[in-house]
Amino acid sequence: MSLSVYEDLIYFEELNRADRDEITVVIYESSDAVRGLDPNTEVEDANMRRILKTQQAESRSAGSRRYRLAAVGLGLLCVLLLTAITVLWIQFNQLTAERDQLQTSYTNLTAERDQLQTSYTNLTAERDQLQAERDGLQRRLSEQDKVRDGWINFNSSLYYVSTEIKIWSESRDDCRKRGADLVIINSREVFINTLRKGQAVWIGLSDGETEGVWKWVDGSELITRFWRPGEPNGYGDEDCVLYGYGFDPVKNWADYPCNNQFFWICEKRV
Repeated sequence: MSLSVYEDLIYFEELNRADRDEITVVIYESSDAVRGLDPNTEVEDANMRRILKTQQAESRSAGSRRYRLAAVGLGLLCVLLLTAITVLWIQFNQLTAERDQLQTSYTNLTAERDQLQTSYTNLTAERDQLQAERDGLQRRLSEQDKVRDGWINFNSSLYYVSTEIKIWSESRDDCRKRGADLVIINSREVFINTLRKGQAVWIGLSDGETEGVWKWVDGSELITRFWRPGEPNGYGDEDCVLYGYGFDPVKNWADYPCNNQFFWICEKRV
């Protein structure tokens, strides 16, 4: 076989299958053309055809192996992708379940917080109510103690009748020390008349700031009047008022000098 034929075989290996078929036809034609030149041409042609068939079979086998390897690789890749997708899907479902569980826990905790806030508000209101009731009981106990100390409870007020005599200002100071003030009379208080036991007593009325303008110790002006006939007469410095001056149980007020000493009555409103 000539050198050009072997070169054609080498080039044949480098081409694709379609080109190889065309080259094979050309080689066969070339062999037929030179058959009469060499006595051994027929033998060489037969050998060449066997070689070409062997090479074609090997080429087809190699291509088939490559296809199988590619198919196996693609299958493995698909398996890996499917496995990854399955793992990611499982993790996604787990995360979704955990999120829903956390949301449920948050909702429950929010409801418990609101319930605790409501309970706290209710307990605070109950506490304030109990404190108010306690303060009321303490005041009542204190008032009862005061009653035992000489205080008399009547018509939502406490009254104290002195057992000694003082001038008007000293009498008021004594009432203030006791947490009270000289008595204020805004109505026909027959009860006050029973307290004084027939004695004239200082009450919390005077015109010491402005002559003729009578005011109670709390600053309110005189409205209801129970003056004894002829009073107030305004003799001298008669700026303070006595209760029980005369025998009338109601109209028995009289203005009197504040420096005179008399009993007095303290009043503390409950």
